[in-house]
Amino acid sequence: MRVRHLTAKSLLATTLLVSAMALTACGSPGSGGGEPEPTTDASASGTACEPIAGDKLVVLTDDKGLQNADNIIPAVNKDAATKHPAIIDLLNTVSAALDTDKLIQLNKAVDIDRKTSSEVAKEFVATEGLAATDKSQSGKLQVGAANFSESSTLAEIYGEVLRSAGFDVTVRTIGSRETYLPALEKGEDGLAVIPEYAATLADFINADINGAEAKSVASDDVDATVAALTPLAAQKNLVVGKPSAAQDQNAFAVTKEFADAHKVTSLSELAAACPGGLSLAGPAECPDRPFCQPGLEQTYGLKFTDFGSYDFGLIGGMVRDGKQALGLVLSSDGSLAS
Repeated sequence: MRVRHLTAKSLLATTLLVSAMALTACGSPGSGGGEPEPTTDASASGTACEPIAGDKLVVLTDDKGLQNADNIIPAVNKDAATKHPAIIDLLNTVSAALDTDKLIQLNKAVDIDRKTSSEVAKEFVATEGLAATDKSQSGKLQVGAANFSESSTLAEIYGEVLRSAGFDVTVRTIGSRETYLPALEKGEDGLAVIPEYAATLADFINADINGAEAKSVASDDVDATVAALTPLAAQKNLVVGKPSAAQDQNAFAVTKEFADAHKVTSLSELAAACPGGLSLAGPAECPDRPFCQPGLEQTYGLKFTDFGSYDFGLIGGMVRDGKQALGLVLSSDGSLAS
């Protein structure tokens, strides 16, 4: 469970396809009843910022670190890493090549363009030049994935790189973190590797070891988060590789038309531009969760004139259609691709 998120990681991420379909089915820009570009200066008048419909969503920078650092990171069974030290080095090359923009493109290719995760992985490894030059490795390895498309694609990329080094690799979808992490810890059926998320994994293991009420060890600082994760992972017979720059975490988006009209690129600028408030779209639990509405209010001083409760996959469409000004999205959603 991504403990800082609004719902379980598996639940949110499986909505990527739903989200993509909802967003691409919203019609032409402006067809959803969005308001025209404001003629008043909201920052000067203190009036609310009205939604503005548009075709493209823009994620506003979380410049005060409301969200924790959920960077993609390889989690490896310690016994497998000890037997095959090359595993960590090979997976670290993937981390070095991956950033959020590339992750968005990978998700777009699978969730919107309808390619398979295996096809996309092969293309990514070839394009990024990630195939191993030393092909002397041997042995059977299993790479696991959670039950959502992004995890499957990342697992296929890991598998392709390990395979290029000489390993006999199979990739399989396992399920939720509650299911796959104990299997990875034990190395069941040769399970050696799973793509993970730094902050979520750190807090998940911390809660498992120290209790559900244990204080979070994650933060918006990825280095500090990984430093906290590493010894916790060791207690579960796991080692972690280097984190990538790619993040899949809660993010807040407006339409490009809204961002351009109010000249905002960050959440701080949004608060300054809309002192009279604006509308927010999110899941039903958003008003009660610290990383959603309360966090936006307390960390950024944002004010909300209205809250719209929607299934996660519909939020982006509500913003694009001009029904809500600001919406909770995933930072790696394929629909955010340029």
